[in-house]
Amino acid sequence: MAFQLEKLLRPHISQIKPYSSARDEYSGKVGVFLDANENPYGSLTNEPFNRYPDPYQLEIKEKLASLKEVEIGQIFLGNGSDEAIDLLMRAFCNPGKDNIILLPPTYGMYEVSASINDIEIKRVNLTADFQLKVEEILAAVDEFTKVIFICSPNNPSGNKMDRNAIREVLQKFEGLVVVDEAYIDFSDEPSFIHELGKYSNLLVMQTFSKAWGLANLRIGMAFASTEIIRILNLIKPPYNISGLTQQKVLESLDQADRIDDLVKNVLSERIFLEDELDKLHFVLHVFPSHANFLLVKMDQARKIYEYLIHDMIIVRDRSKVVLCEDCLRISVGTREENIQLIEALNRYEPIIQNL
Repeated sequence: MAFQLEKLLRPHISQIKPYSSARDEYSGKVGVFLDANENPYGSLTNEPFNRYPDPYQLEIKEKLASLKEVEIGQIFLGNGSDEAIDLLMRAFCNPGKDNIILLPPTYGMYEVSASINDIEIKRVNLTADFQLKVEEILAAVDEFTKVIFICSPNNPSGNKMDRNAIREVLQKFEGLVVVDEAYIDFSDEPSFIHELGKYSNLLVMQTFSKAWGLANLRIGMAFASTEIIRILNLIKPPYNISGLTQQKVLESLDQADRIDDLVKNVLSERIFLEDELDKLHFVLHVFPSHANFLLVKMDQARKIYEYLIHDMIIVRDRSKVVLCEDCLRISVGTREENIQLIEALNRYEPIIQNL
């Protein structure tokens, strides 16, 4: 049976009448604006923040459509990818009834959002080398399974998922498959955005937080069929992306040609960091990465984490995460930052040898 959006959708969602904002009714930029109860005298800054922003971020979407080779109607922009995750739960999963499938170890917000929305979570752990167990994933599906989340490149392991395995899930699962590509810019893998035309049940998430360096602005992207994007726009808050954020994203998109250089710098430092970590006796394994971080298995990882904190070097302790025992996740820094880390770890070497 083929993917049928109307059967996946919570019944009442299609009947919702969205809030009609003032900027929905008049999208022009010139005129005497007496429709939105804004402050006509300006704001306490020197910038015109007294007016509401474009609720659908059309200028950004026009540039993104060209950059990503999709239609404007296939783009959703949210307050980080977290907003899209939450909206998917609210649109497609009936609380206390439906379930989603997660593939640990994976991004933690899928679970958080499901828990907030009272959605059952089914878990199918990845293999020891962090790949999909397709048969087990499909066996876990029941009549109440609405969404499967696949993070590729994966967080916290950093690897890319086997492309054919993802395709098999897309082909055999009748619900929605979310491929989270937050780290795709650091990978040699092409985006699944280019396969939207093949799979009507595919939604691809990306972000401006990583390669674009705009984490502080909190803006994520979702790409899917126009029908799925229409649903997300139907239930999102009217002004979910601030005008200041839109302005800065537009400025960044005008400099999109700089992304390659930023990514090359990160990839160069990732190689440097991996080589230096491999020289340390207490480093047991540095996992291959297609992201801007490394998952590193270490002897006494928790003690090393605490030692680094004392040295004001902050990494993520993933040692209690399934399949990540004794592992730290280390973001790739600048050369100076990476050297500080390695020097601190070299100072730890004699300490651990004397324990």
